Amino acid sequence: MQKERKISPHPKKEDKTLDLALRPQSFSQYIGQEKIKRNISIIIEAAKKRGDPCIEHLLFYGGSGLGKTTLSYLVSKEMGCGIRVIAGPSIKKTGDLAAILTNLREGDVLFIDELHRMNRMCEEMIYPAMEEFKLNLIIGNGPMARTMDLKVPPFTLIGATTRLAFLSSPLRSRFGATFRLDLYTKEEIEEIIQRSASILDIKIKKDAIKAIASCSRFNPRVANRLLKRVRDFSEVEGSGTVSKKEVERAFSFLDIDEMGLESGDKKILQTLKEKFSGGPAGLQSLSIASSEEQETIIDIYEPYLVQIGFIKRTPRGRILTEKAKKYLSKDGRT
Repeated sequence: MQKERKISPHPKKEDKTLDLALRPQSFSQYIGQEKIKRNISIIIEAAKKRGDPCIEHLLFYGGSGLGKTTLSYLVSKEMGCGIRVIAGPSIKKTGDLAAILTNLREGDVLFIDELHRMNRMCEEMIYPAMEEFKLNLIIGNGPMARTMDLKVPPFTLIGATTRLAFLSSPLRSRFGATFRLDLYTKEEIEEIIQRSASILDIKIKKDAIKAIASCSRFNPRVANRLLKRVRDFSEVEGSGTVSKKEVERAFSFLDIDEMGLESGDKKILQTLKEKFSGGPAGLQSLSIASSEEQETIIDIYEPYLVQIGFIKRTPRGRILTEKAKKYLSKDGRT
């Protein structure tokens, strides 16, 4: 059984209520991803001026917790229409997809998360729905089978994926605009923490906000999750006003260091140093040597370790940087 990763960006059950409470209600409240917000605002405004009931289909890609779902809700809100949210893996049969599409109202947004995991037969079925707002259905079997076109209301499909390369070219080409969500800056994370603390009525000092932001992995979901953990710690063992010292004590208790690294991150770094002499090491070899799944390395550990300059990705494999080696020596992992 794997140890719980406190700073994993993947959603947990405990995040649902928190995400709903903290979700921005307008683009002005949405912090970060400025270029994407401007582009989407222009697309929406242009559609409104033309009198179109919906906008072109949008594709969001990037790591978990960066705001793809939130952006989809904001598109729906700005367009004044409904939104249907569904996970790609849950669409297992073409009948499931047909039921979803035919129950949409004109102008609605259909948000499919983890789009790369949708059934391939359903993917092919959604092509005519995206292009012509119709479904090509086959009724019956064998020589008696016949085709029937079923109209669906004009809608906007918003797809979200953490694995853009896993989407087929025909599916990618049917989206009118594709946007990549990047990791946030430290300043943006600090602003997000300040806003979240205000909504949750958490008293927190500026140096405590900076301390949490430094360990947030530049990810809003992680930042809000850490804020919640620190708040609980402060209420039980602190003064009720979150200070930098209380943040440090809480993180020490949670086994998170000042760089925002957990034991799993350090294990990856240590494996590269000790078993591969700093690299290069291929993903499969690194996965076997560290006893971590390849997807876990790619989705959870690697983005942040690359961002802070601890790992370099090269054609030959992963390489440990001098900065990481100094960190490991300082951390006592020689």
